[in-house]
Amino acid sequence: MGVDLGVPDAYTHLRHYVFLPEVPGPAGAAGRRRVPLFDAGFSVDDYQPDVRERRRLAALRPRLNQDGVVNDVAELTERIWRTDAPSMLGALSRRLGDFDQAEEALSEAIAEALKRWPGEGVPSNPAGWLVTTGWHKAIDRLRRDAVGREKAARAASEPPPEPGADDRLGMIFACCHPDLPEPARVALTLYAAGGLTTAEIAAAFLVPLPTMAQRLSRAKRQLRERGIGFEPPQEYADRLPAVLAVLYLVFNEGYLSSGPSAQRQELAREGVELARQLAEMLPREPEVAGLAALLELHQARVAARFDAQDRIVLLEHQDRRLWDRSAIQRAVLRLRAAVQLGQPGPYQTRAGIAAIHAVAASFEDTDWVGIRALHDRLYALDPSPVVLLNRAVATRYAVGPAPALDEVDALEDRLSGYHRWHAARADLLAALDRPGEARVSAERALELATNPAERELMARRVAEFAG
Repeated sequence: MGVDLGVPDAYTHLRHYVFLPEVPGPAGAAGRRRVPLFDAGFSVDDYQPDVRERRRLAALRPRLNQDGVVNDVAELTERIWRTDAPSMLGALSRRLGDFDQAEEALSEAIAEALKRWPGEGVPSNPAGWLVTTGWHKAIDRLRRDAVGREKAARAASEPPPEPGADDRLGMIFACCHPDLPEPARVALTLYAAGGLTTAEIAAAFLVPLPTMAQRLSRAKRQLRERGIGFEPPQEYADRLPAVLAVLYLVFNEGYLSSGPSAQRQELAREGVELARQLAEMLPREPEVAGLAALLELHQARVAARFDAQDRIVLLEHQDRRLWDRSAIQRAVLRLRAAVQLGQPGPYQTRAGIAAIHAVAASFEDTDWVGIRALHDRLYALDPSPVVLLNRAVATRYAVGPAPALDEVDALEDRLSGYHRWHAARADLLAALDRPGEARVSAERALELATNPAERELMARRVAEFAG
């Protein structure tokens, strides 16, 4: 490829690649030229975060300002919940000091909207209207409660809260607080920050609805008992890794499910959307932008990852015409802006690896030496044996299958219980014309895999190596 393979620092290599990716020239593979990935005149200064659902709300609102459009009002309130739940719940929780009270007040406000908006029309600021109405509902409830009367008197003297970006940020950080157990963090984030219903979260994680309801109830109680506030943290650097880890976990569970379904696209989309929101709220945090770019790059390939029978299509066999090229452009530009900040991190580096794959004209044209260099940098930031396993895959194409097999075998003590270690070993043994050993490794990978699509893939590989 055209990048400088002698660059000693892989992060410098990432900067070099993201700024000037290589694409085929008019003469094809033999006539390569280095050009920007983006259209002429499209620079980092032009980047704007996605407007998300708000454009659709703006388009929907005029026809809702009519009498009797009950179904459309119900649809609108559902969309408002999906797009503005974090800021609305955050604003009320911050002022009331209690998530449950905020949720109950907001639920009453939504019920009020369903009664009034069909006849009165939708207000110009629906989220603000819901928070104001919920605030008054909460004060009325506190006044009826002997314990809460003093709190109601103080609250009544304050103006209704106006939901904003700080409330959204505070809610996301509260849901992902490292003091909460991981299942609680994930469930709360999807519910309060992602706007999913309890039933949707239960279905996504394949647990009974009562189980998920109990998990959410327990998580909300833990917020209260541990005194976790809803203010945006002044010093959030120590909590940001937990937030990013939760969003990455949400996406990965949807991208390739750990349960009996091959994938859960609603979870993957939710992970991407939450990462975008966080990147919009924290524009000077390069790792947040790195995570958003990473998820966008993976999601851009979603149409090519599975065939009509829901079977995995390996990267080398994917129809790249199905990839969302505009999404890839936006993601690489987001990464480019993050790298310019000069604060390297693991999510930016992972996104750099994904970007190299995404801009390659074909599997054969992939810059495997660059990918291998970035895995070296990633291992320095995240010393995980899985990173070394992925590096070995790059070694196969950058150097050869024999040294790649040596790298894989060196990880046996740490990864012998991991199905993808056996799968990678099987592919390398097959490349070295050792089909018997390859079949044994593929059979072990099949035994360990749980995802149905991965199991089907390994069953195919076993059959190939046996025949």
